[in-house]
Amino acid sequence: MSVSGDKLLAILKTGFVSSCQPVDDGPMDVPEIVAAMAQASIAGGAVALRIEGVENVRATRGKISAPIIGIVKRDLADSQIRITPFIEDVIALAEAGADIIAIDATHRARPVEVAVLVKAIHDAGCIAMADCSNFDEGMASQDLGVEIIGTTMSGYVGDTVPAEPDFAFVSALKKAGCFVMAEGRYNS
Repeated sequence: MSVSGDKLLAILKTGFVSSCQPVDDGPMDVPEIVAAMAQASIAGGAVALRIEGVENVRATRGKISAPIIGIVKRDLADSQIRITPFIEDVIALAEAGADIIAIDATHRARPVEVAVLVKAIHDAGCIAMADCSNFDEGMASQDLGVEIIGTTMSGYVGDTVPAEPDFAFVSALKKAGCFVMAEGRYNS
């Protein structure tokens, strides 16, 4: 998609972003099926998609023109960072057709610093999204030039996962002037 960053953000404000991520290694974890789920989501009213995996992004981009938030999930032996931890992931997602690339921007030990990943995202011509767990991480990400601050990791970096979404976190980020994407335990 060759749409400006402001235009992409304007599209995101108009509706729901559908996460089309099947269970890892499950029967639906096939690029063609992910692309079909994405098409169904757009047909059902979603304005954008969040897609995991380079091949899934590539297959989906070939079927839809809506904005795609791309991520790569990795289980690393030496870090709890799971969402798009490496520059190579950023480059591959951009080349596959992602418009927006999301990264874990928590303050945990990581293989590549958030600032380095954000620069790589921008150098690839994409918008950066920071998946954060708290207000300080969100503000640090905004200071780095991240365009979208997600509440994705709220409640997922401690011992107990809360039942409800973190509405206070969303509200605080919005009051601080962030472009916020509310994620995490939203079921309706």
